[in-house]
Amino acid sequence: MPRPRTKDELLAAAESGYRKLMDFIASMSEKELATPFCFDGPKMTEAHWKRDKNLRDVVVHLHEWQQLMLKFVENNRTAAKPVPFLPAPYTWKTYAAMNQDIFLRHQDTSLEEALSALDETHKKVVALAQGYSDEELFTKKYFAWTGTTDLGSYFVSTTSSHYDWALKKLKEHRKRV
Repeated sequence: MPRPRTKDELLAAAESGYRKLMDFIASMSEKELATPFCFDGPKMTEAHWKRDKNLRDVVVHLHEWQQLMLKFVENNRTAAKPVPFLPAPYTWKTYAAMNQDIFLRHQDTSLEEALSALDETHKKVVALAQGYSDEELFTKKYFAWTGTTDLGSYFVSTTSSHYDWALKKLKEHRKRV
């Protein structure tokens, strides 16, 4: 599916991606749920392949990035100057450390809590996106606080693109179990 370029496409992709992910999770066997992730291979060099150990880790990652999206918009609606997407001290060069901190912070979170939290933030992010027009979402630099990109790209990244990433990871886990 091509990257969304309209509000309707963004909302459809977010809902479709979320539904595919939730359907896949619902189809996971007890063995798949109980078996720790083990991703090794020459093409699996990105930090996330080693970081996430189970479904809960993937789900809390999605939830936390959606929290970032919600805070990004909230902070910038009232800020005198642009507030970055990533919280200090993180930058786009150091966000792997932030992801590791998310992972560590949620080691006592249950899968049920993680799924509930993701469901809540998914609904909030979709509702937030619904409040913007096509122009506001997909015009580069429409808002000073989105830098050189458009607000819609942030929504896509924290919903459908991230759901695709999670689904790819879970399918790879299924192949290995």
